[in-house]
Amino acid sequence: MADNSPGVLAAYLGVVIIWSTTPLAIQWSGQEVGFLFGVTARMVIGVVLCAPLVMLLRLSMDWHAQALRAYLAAGLGIYGAMFCVYWGAQFIPSGWISVIFGLTPIVTGLLAQRFLGETSLGGVRLLGILSGILGLGVVFLGSLEFSYNAWQGIAAVLVAVILHSISTVWTKRVGYQAHGLVITTGGLLVAVPLYLLSCWIAPASWPAEIPLKVAASIVYLGVVATAGGFSLFFLVLRHMDATRVALLTLVTPVLALWLGRLFNGEQLTPGIVAGTALILFGLVLYQYGERRIRMLLSPEAIEQ
Repeated sequence: MADNSPGVLAAYLGVVIIWSTTPLAIQWSGQEVGFLFGVTARMVIGVVLCAPLVMLLRLSMDWHAQALRAYLAAGLGIYGAMFCVYWGAQFIPSGWISVIFGLTPIVTGLLAQRFLGETSLGGVRLLGILSGILGLGVVFLGSLEFSYNAWQGIAAVLVAVILHSISTVWTKRVGYQAHGLVITTGGLLVAVPLYLLSCWIAPASWPAEIPLKVAASIVYLGVVATAGGFSLFFLVLRHMDATRVALLTLVTPVLALWLGRLFNGEQLTPGIVAGTALILFGLVLYQYGERRIRMLLSPEAIEQ
């Protein structure tokens, strides 16, 4: 059952803010140092911060089978999805990352319906999602002329969407009830060795110097986006159904596109503006449309 308490709603808002700023920070963190260094440094900072916090807050890290399955589900999602996102960010504007991630509600919803038995995506809710996806399509079409190899970035982020959706539903299906920071730490303990192994295998050289903006972006991603963002995300995931959690990706594209425009000079065309409007309309329709129709069709409403 969904929990709409102030704490959970505040965590939901925190995830929206963090996820909206993350794409721009991801793009900055890979400049002049390479995407693999950027993502690995972020995750190392994250696990170095999260592990002591678990002990400081006296949280329990369980090591039984169910907990290990949850850590594995979260960790493989962190590794696979973030690896693809960082690689793809080399070819597309930062705002596109959130735009393409807006496809997550469809993928997650289908998986959740199949494996979690959650509410069917029908009626007004389906119209809301379709409106959001249409908005994402309008944004995408308005930006096709960015570069000839942008398709590589788009394909990579689409793979990330699929991996993230699988991880979300898998973690939810495991049913391990723990603090978000515990699941984040367990997931990072799985993901960080995989990143370090990737660095060892990849023929990339480590940077001799790290520019200030790059360093600041990596620290922000490691501290706020990883330790804070993932912990809030898994807290929200614990108390809300997976499909509702996936709706985060219908909000963050709007903010991420404007942030990219303001701080990175990324193009904001009329098509992008129209697309963001459709996304917002779809979100409102999904969240409140069905409830509003039920109110209008109820006998009490008719009598009044």
